[in-house]
Amino acid sequence: MKNEQAAARPPELPWHKSSYSGPDGGDCVEVAEAPAAVYVRDSKEPRGPVLSVPSTQWAAFVAFARRGTQD
Repeated sequence: MKNEQAAARPPELPWHKSSYSGPDGGDCVEVAEAPAAVYVRDSKEPRGPVLSVPSTQWAAFVAFARRGTQD
């Protein structure tokens, strides 16, 4: 993926925290889905940088991650 640059601030979207994030803070990732992209941010800094990933690439990443958990 070639999305190293921070994305422009996306429109207000519902953000979802990773189910692997604990209640005590730590390493927390949130994602928000739009029709053409998925946005990723650090939940501890909601006004900080946002990474934009094309929806097709995000779907490929999720499929790859799921295959890794089925061993």
